[in-house]
Amino acid sequence: MRKKIFWAVFVCISQSVLAAESDLPLDKADIDLTDGVSVQRGARTFVNYCLGCHQASYMRFNRLQDIGLTKDQIERNLIFGNQKVGDTMQNAMKHEDAENWFGVAPPDLSVISRSRGADWLYTFLRGFYQDLEKPTGWNNLLFPNVGMPHVLWELQGVRNLRSDPDSAETEKLVLKTKGRLSHAEYDMLIRDLVNYLVFMGEPVRTLRVRLGILILFGLSIFLILAWVLKKEYWKDVHHQLN
Repeated sequence: MRKKIFWAVFVCISQSVLAAESDLPLDKADIDLTDGVSVQRGARTFVNYCLGCHQASYMRFNRLQDIGLTKDQIERNLIFGNQKVGDTMQNAMKHEDAENWFGVAPPDLSVISRSRGADWLYTFLRGFYQDLEKPTGWNNLLFPNVGMPHVLWELQGVRNLRSDPDSAETEKLVLKTKGRLSHAEYDMLIRDLVNYLVFMGEPVRTLRVRLGILILFGLSIFLILAWVLKKEYWKDVHHQLN
């Protein structure tokens, strides 16, 4: 267990160093955790495209009931192995195999949104382009020399880096082969995925915010009562002094 935590921390630190080499401005992810349908779609994308390599060992399947899914829906649509609803989101890939295949085991994504930020993830997942000189055949604008392949390429399509990167054109990537989704549809899919990753990083965030607002409202009432009480208490004192 300690070894897994060490490698997860090592990968996150090494990725932070490499990603710092890019000064690409981050795109706004427009996260909205109150949009339960978006979070549900993001959970579906995560299970189908991310969970095969990455794990979320601090997230249980049954927490998806917090976003409106029933236990039966989770079992039928989001669990493909012999796992149970109460199990954590782990895959069948052995740690040793992952190291042999990728060089370093893919990091756990349980709290990736809290360490990276929603805008970073949104920009990263939309920044892949084909680079046949790399072992995976892919590279990334935000994360140069990334070791992760572009698992969503069939949806987004294949893009190449513009031959003249110093051009005045703001778009650095050009579409080579169309994917199954349009540009807007792919952006929406990534927004939903990031929405889910943010939810997964803190499943009680929405509840915490609601409780915080209620507590502040309650404290404001007590503040008013305290001010009225103070005014009434000191009324006679001020009268005597005058």
